[in-house]
Amino acid sequence: MTEPLQWARNHWQRLIGGANRDDDERPYSYSSLLACGGKSSQTPRLAGKHRVVVPHLQPFKDEYEKFSGTYVNNRIRTTKYTLLNFVPRNLFEQFHRVANLYFLFLVVLNWVPLVEAFQKEITMLPLVVVLTIIAIKDGLEDYRKYKIDKQINNLVTKVYSRKEKKYVDRCWKDVTVGDFIRLSCNEVIPADMVLLFSTDPDGICHIETSGLDGESNLKQRQVVRGYSEQDSEVDPEKFSSRIECESPNNDLNRFRGFLEHSNKERVGLSKENLLLRGCTIRNTESVMGIVVYAGHETKAMLNNSGPRYKRSKLERRANTDVLWCVLLLVIMCLTGALGHGIWLSRYENIPFFNIPEPDGHVISPVLAGFYMFWTMIILLQVLIPISLYVSIEIVKLGQIYFIQSDVDFYNEKMDSTIQCRALNITEDLGQIQYLFSDKTGTLTENKMVFRRCSVAGFDYCHEENAKRLESYQETASEDEDSAGTPHGSLSNMAKPRAPSCRTVHNGPLGSVSSNHLTGSCFALGSGEGASEVPHSRQAAFSSPIETDVVPDTRLLGKFSQITSQLFTPLDETLPDPPLETLYITDFFIALAICNTVVVSAPNQPRQKIGLSSLRGMPIKSLEEIKNLFQRLSVRRSSSPSLAGGKEPSSEVPNTFVSKLSLFSRMKPASPVEEEVSQTSESPQGSGNSACPAETEKENSDVGVPDGEVESLPGQPSARSLCYEAESPDEAALVYAARAYQCALQSRTPEQVTVDFAALGPLTFQLLHILPFDSVRKRMSVVVRHPLSNQVVVYTKGADSVIMELLSVASPGGPSLEKQQMIIREKTQQHLDDYAKQGLRTLCIAKRVMSDTEYAEWLRNHFLAETSIDNREELLLESAMRLENKLTLLGATGIEDRLQEGVSESIEALHKAGIKIWMLTGDKQETAVNIAYACKLLEPDDKLFILNTESKNACEMLMDTILKELQKKDPVSPEQASLSEDLHQPPGPQDSGLRAGLIITGKTLEFALQESLQKQFLALTAHCHAVVCCRATPLQKSEVVKLVRSCLRVMTLAVGDGANDVSMIQVADIGIGISGQEGMQAVMASDFAISQFKHLSKLLLVHGHWCYTRLSNMILYFFYKNVAYVNLLFWYQFFCGFSGTSMTDYWVLIFFNLLFTSAPPVIYGVLEKDVSAETLVQLPELYRNGQKSEAYLPLTFWITLLDAFYQSLVCFFVPYCTYQGSDIDIFTFGNPLNTAALFIILLHLVIESKSLTWIHMLVIVGSILSYFFFALAFGAVCVTCNPPSNPYWIMQEHMLDPVFYLVCVLTTCVALLPRFIYRVLQGSLFPSPILRAKHFDRLPAKERTEALKKWREAGKMDQLTSKYSDHSVVKSERITISDPSAVFAVRLATSCAIEQGNLTVCETALDSDYSEN
Repeated sequence: MTEPLQWARNHWQRLIGGANRDDDERPYSYSSLLACGGKSSQTPRLAGKHRVVVPHLQPFKDEYEKFSGTYVNNRIRTTKYTLLNFVPRNLFEQFHRVANLYFLFLVVLNWVPLVEAFQKEITMLPLVVVLTIIAIKDGLEDYRKYKIDKQINNLVTKVYSRKEKKYVDRCWKDVTVGDFIRLSCNEVIPADMVLLFSTDPDGICHIETSGLDGESNLKQRQVVRGYSEQDSEVDPEKFSSRIECESPNNDLNRFRGFLEHSNKERVGLSKENLLLRGCTIRNTESVMGIVVYAGHETKAMLNNSGPRYKRSKLERRANTDVLWCVLLLVIMCLTGALGHGIWLSRYENIPFFNIPEPDGHVISPVLAGFYMFWTMIILLQVLIPISLYVSIEIVKLGQIYFIQSDVDFYNEKMDSTIQCRALNITEDLGQIQYLFSDKTGTLTENKMVFRRCSVAGFDYCHEENAKRLESYQETASEDEDSAGTPHGSLSNMAKPRAPSCRTVHNGPLGSVSSNHLTGSCFALGSGEGASEVPHSRQAAFSSPIETDVVPDTRLLGKFSQITSQLFTPLDETLPDPPLETLYITDFFIALAICNTVVVSAPNQPRQKIGLSSLRGMPIKSLEEIKNLFQRLSVRRSSSPSLAGGKEPSSEVPNTFVSKLSLFSRMKPASPVEEEVSQTSESPQGSGNSACPAETEKENSDVGVPDGEVESLPGQPSARSLCYEAESPDEAALVYAARAYQCALQSRTPEQVTVDFAALGPLTFQLLHILPFDSVRKRMSVVVRHPLSNQVVVYTKGADSVIMELLSVASPGGPSLEKQQMIIREKTQQHLDDYAKQGLRTLCIAKRVMSDTEYAEWLRNHFLAETSIDNREELLLESAMRLENKLTLLGATGIEDRLQEGVSESIEALHKAGIKIWMLTGDKQETAVNIAYACKLLEPDDKLFILNTESKNACEMLMDTILKELQKKDPVSPEQASLSEDLHQPPGPQDSGLRAGLIITGKTLEFALQESLQKQFLALTAHCHAVVCCRATPLQKSEVVKLVRSCLRVMTLAVGDGANDVSMIQVADIGIGISGQEGMQAVMASDFAISQFKHLSKLLLVHGHWCYTRLSNMILYFFYKNVAYVNLLFWYQFFCGFSGTSMTDYWVLIFFNLLFTSAPPVIYGVLEKDVSAETLVQLPELYRNGQKSEAYLPLTFWITLLDAFYQSLVCFFVPYCTYQGSDIDIFTFGNPLNTAALFIILLHLVIESKSLTWIHMLVIVGSILSYFFFALAFGAVCVTCNPPSNPYWIMQEHMLDPVFYLVCVLTTCVALLPRFIYRVLQGSLFPSPILRAKHFDRLPAKERTEALKKWREAGKMDQLTSKYSDHSVVKSERITISDPSAVFAVRLATSCAIEQGNLTVCETALDSDYSEN
């Protein structure tokens, strides 16, 4: 297919597929390739049929042309225009705006001779100027995209040529589906391709997806099963298979398909086999694959949604007022038409100016009035502000520039600042009423620190580790590795830092050199040189506070009792190891291997460690390994393997039959050859002098420093390894296991090696990994245990899920079953204690399977893996068949600390009248604890908990709580009617009762049902804060959508992970936090910040400014247009409503287009009614925007009335002055124009709260430009508008004192009422904004005192209202009887939380539900 046809086909598919796209989103994006990522919609876009991929080779020529040849090539085009279609297409898009269509209609209308009001060319001028400005802007933007597209399309990659029988250099744009591509280290992947070969001996390819989703940690991709055993690269000429996969879609986390060999044998394909366009090859010398998706059909391009375009609330309000202006225009034109008809009908004879038609026919007064209606439409067209929309766009660009230039948003550690991805909703930041926030990574740091664990029913509190965390203070420096030393009394606990693991961070394609993009590979030096490389980044989740775990003394003592003799099956005289010892062993093995952590080598950026490759190397020292890795990283050859040999036992079977025969082929793991003496040394090595005395045994007996077990020659120590985890939870557990000398040593697709203290290195055959998902809420690994040779399933996940999957019966008999029940009960108690401390909890469990059970499960799992349709459902069913009858091993508690400044920010936002909801997937106790810690909930808040098992119970409990709240707070404005437009005032926090609502995920499911929605919203309206725990991503978005649509309030959602994307997209404003969970949330957001604390300034300062500036600017535009147009309207009463203008048409057009256009734009960009410092210190000022006080309907009509008054003064003062004189029409109009200019500009001066030299320069420049134009136009225009002309009029007036008197008098009389009102308002009844403005003028000391008094007065008012009703809040018991349910609601006050010397008392609502 030719290239134009391919392009047309692709765009037609996009047009059809985008029919249901949200109106707020642009159909396609402008961003370059590497600026994309994240889902652009909540559901993936799927085509209806599968895709067949055939190799682009000679033997498959006919089949290739039938299938792969019909797909689009790899050329991308993000531009909208070409040289040929730019003008027509741009005009077509611009005329989608109603305002432009309106003015186009006026231009056409003015060409009709009967209704012509101006010269034809003059009427076209405003429209042409506006269209030209926007066309230039669109053209420059499109040209920038064209250059980026050209650069990307001309990148070079290695493609197999069927003619030359070798790989040749070819541009990205020439790559097609079915091509074989070879890539080297650090090359960017040009198209979505299935991985067929990797030089890694284990068939692994490491990729960095930072260009796609922002995640900098490495991810593994696996060669297709059956190809990883090959020692040499796949020969394309011998490739005889075909691929069938799903049609192109935008789901980055899914790929379904199979590879079918010539013998009809199928091998399942998943996302682990797919290399995505835009990712970068890392730590792999060379890879080869076949292209399945190219160009605009790649997942990267389908996710490239670009900047988000929404209509702000203020813009919708302005559009409504434009319609009112249209109605006003129609009324004025009808008045003119009616007046003209009546005026003509008063003449008994035909007046001399009423010229007959050529046939002698005279137009009747009625028809003349009809014609005059359209003439008046043309004359008064300026009433509709055509320049308003252009000015709004310019102002918003200026506002975004100043927001992004604010240094307070800069995060030095991350080297990032705020990103404004939505270009036209800045003013909505100043009107937020509801804020929905994620917890993990948004309110917290997402730095997971191992705190406590429970094993076999025993709790280990890790007091020494807790003391370390309390004294830990990371220094704020660019290199976090230098911040590893704790301070204070425990400074002697410091240990030598692990070598830093760093990698070069590539920016967008446009900012890096071409040799990086085409595969030039480079390595960082070791030592200090590595830390000096610009833009280097530390491995994810590897700060010292996360990696340095101090073991619990008691658990370490038990751990030291584990010896190899306990697990030696040959000696039958030894008793079975104690059950607790087995539990401890399995617990730490599960921590070490139940994950997807990538192990990286020391001193070399992210180089994978594989035991199978190291064993074959005759290397004695760690330095030799490092040198070898460095040599490999800079070499660009296609050698078949990284090492000389490979163990046969590590091969992956290539057929299902061989997979089932795995058990017969596998050799039992040999007993541990070398015994390691018992030790209880601290993992921090001999340098740890702060450990308890009993743990400080002679470390020299072990013979290995820093807890390293010297099991393999040249093997790097566990301390020096770096762990690349996809989530901080995984990293925390692996580091905790390492602290107990159960160190993850290496990971390959076939095996995992753990260095386990006295047992030595244990190599587990890795059979399957069932990854975590939000439905199962757990992950599992299936391994063959090296000691028992049994198939073991290790599972970790949420306690609410794992507890339900535990085995009821035990094969060990009643005594063992009873013991497991006791362990389960004690572990549940420990989990509850962990959650109350705000820790994130996970349960660890295992299951031992027989070979028969595993073979049966594997057969069904293979069918699920090789299916395309319903694969997710089948895989879920397969996982659930495996993950049952589990044995509970223990639980962990991980601490996620609050971000800096979160408490202060939430407190400020509460004072600003913003209701904050926390939506999290964590446990109820954990969520409540964090809510108290971040001051979302206060100690004296009355807490209500909704946790029910049925809809009826939920309804009755909500009704009970609502009735009680209504007794204490009966006049909440939200309860009036949920169907009305509720501009949510901060009612509950100003009333006597402060209530908080906690609701769990299951109960939230009931509350979101249509029959309970109103009751749920009525309940939340009384609450100061709401915490939704155990909420799924879908429930988060449904909550935001419910509040936004039913209460009709302005909502903001903030999150940092992929699970927050749907919530962010549903809200009026979505805020993404660029944290440690990648950039999916950022890519889907309207604004992106690096820390939650930046949200307070973004809303309270910039939000307030943007809303106030734009509101006043829009009102000013309406004012000046109405004021000026009315001058023409009043003149019609004195010219027989003939449509005549007393001003030259050029002056009339330029008055709004040039002379008065710049000042309001500068005002909209630079106006500051209150300083940033005052706005931050007085968050209450934000409520001005919440209530839309700057732009209310009443404000709009008062502005129009003021404009009518000023226009009357501006017209009749000169009229009375020159009445009875013999001046001509333009001489009369000149004082009107000049006075109108001064009135309109000085009106802006009165309204401005901060006048800078820029304001004055623009205003003076506007006045001078007017006089310059009038003088020049009057000097050269002799016969511009016969019979009248403006020749020498301004020159004569400037010599006439009466002219100056008229201008001064008219300006003073017109502006006097507004000036007096502003003076009285500032003196007698100042608004909070004006009072705050007064503080800015005070000296620093007086200002501080005034602000202190303001805050104290506010606190006193709040306390008075709070405690006036406090006497009725007592402990009480309410019993409700019902035929179906009985509730016992008990209010209990407990003082259970102590923070230092401060005792925090919380009120809890306990609900007991029983069925009759």
